[in-house]
Formats: sequence, structure tokens, C-alpha cells
Amino acid sequence: MKIDRLIGILSILPQKERVTAPELAARFDVSRRTISRDIEVLCKAGIPVCTIQGTGGGICIMDDYRIDRHC
Repeated sequence: MKIDRLIGILSILPQKERVTAPELAARFDVSRRTISRDIEVLCKAGIPVCTIQGTGGGICIMDDYRIDRHC
């Protein structure tokens, strides 16, 4: 389910300095393209996710980003 995957990605990103799309794709058993679409959705939702191309690159989230728990 997409929402479960988005929440899963949001729980992984703060724990690692960088994670690759293939790593996330394997973790959630989806394609790299699906992960790219998910990252795009998170960005549109205002989550500060960035991607770094090339060797040593990957997907990361701003260091000081915290999810606001207020309802």
C-alpha cells in the first residue's frame, strides 16, 4: 500500500545519512521508478527530501527536519 511505503521511507531517511533508490526498492519490493514517484510525492507534501546523483549519491532528508506531531 502506498501510504505504508511513504511512511516507511520517512522512517528510514532520518536514520541514515543517505539511502539509494535501489536499496529502498528492494526493501519495499517495488521498482526504482516507484521509489522516484514516492520521493516526488514526499517533496510535493513539503518534506525536505533531496537526491544526490552519481557515485556516493542517494536520497536524504534535511538533518534538522522533524515531523510536527501537532494535530
